Amino acid sequence: MLTVDIEPHGEPHGKPRGGPPSPAALLELIKPHTWFPPMWAFMCGVVSTGADLATHWPLVLAGAILAGPLVCGMSQAANDWCDRHVDAINEPHRPIPSGRVPGTWGRWVAHAMSAVALVVGYALGAWVFIATIFALVAAWAYSAEPIRMKKSGWWGPGLVALCYEGLPWFTGAAALAGGLPATPILIVAALYAVGAHGIMTLNDFKAEEGDRITGVASLPVTLGPRRAALVACGVMAVAQIAVIGFLIAWAAPVWAPIAIGALLLAQFYAMVRLVRAPLAQSTWYNVVGVPLYVSGMLVAAFALRSVEVM
Repeated sequence: MLTVDIEPHGEPHGKPRGGPPSPAALLELIKPHTWFPPMWAFMCGVVSTGADLATHWPLVLAGAILAGPLVCGMSQAANDWCDRHVDAINEPHRPIPSGRVPGTWGRWVAHAMSAVALVVGYALGAWVFIATIFALVAAWAYSAEPIRMKKSGWWGPGLVALCYEGLPWFTGAAALAGGLPATPILIVAALYAVGAHGIMTLNDFKAEEGDRITGVASLPVTLGPRRAALVACGVMAVAQIAVIGFLIAWAAPVWAPIAIGALLLAQFYAMVRLVRAPLAQSTWYNVVGVPLYVSGMLVAAFALRSVEVM
């Protein structure tokens, strides 16, 4: 029988107990497949500054490691630790509920990675350090009681979207600019972060049953699958339309709004299929529709190199 090391009030205590988990289990805990979005957004931030990547590659490499393996990996460990009871229902095969990462190992891994992330963030500059602190606090605020923002289908996905897309973009731009990024970069990063709220909502479909049982008010639970899918698609589309509008207003190269518009049209086709059967097609949309969205991010990043600083 699987047991979890908690005190009577449900709070974890002590140092890691039980035998140490295997490297494979620890790697699974921090979910390498989730590192791509923040690393991609970080690179978009780097590209948007117009800096020469060849001469700044050590900085770029350190920043990509910070955004992906460290901060995102830490957030996955923290989330799995705080969600171990929910995962026992939704995904009992995960490292913590399955017992492959025993005792309080999950919590201590998250703490250790937080410390390393702070050191790396500090080395990359003041604004990167501030962004790192925000990301680490947000990771715990999303998953841990008593705040546990993931209970809200609006605030939870919004916070994750900010930390997956907007904050890494800001971090990449700040690291290469050596200070606060230009206003157009901040605006585009913020818009893509808003649009990513829809992507994060799609991720809630797979956990609908466990969320309903444990009282997590995700949009698929509170609105129903079809309306939640419509909201997600609407948020993603409006954000990209706004990016197109700003690029036109800033006299960005004409190919940029055209390319992003073409990518959005392709997403519309995928959105129609998603809305018809959200529970069945949400995973398919993540494979087909989301790459179109993030491709537009890179197009916008290259376009920003030609936009006059405001």
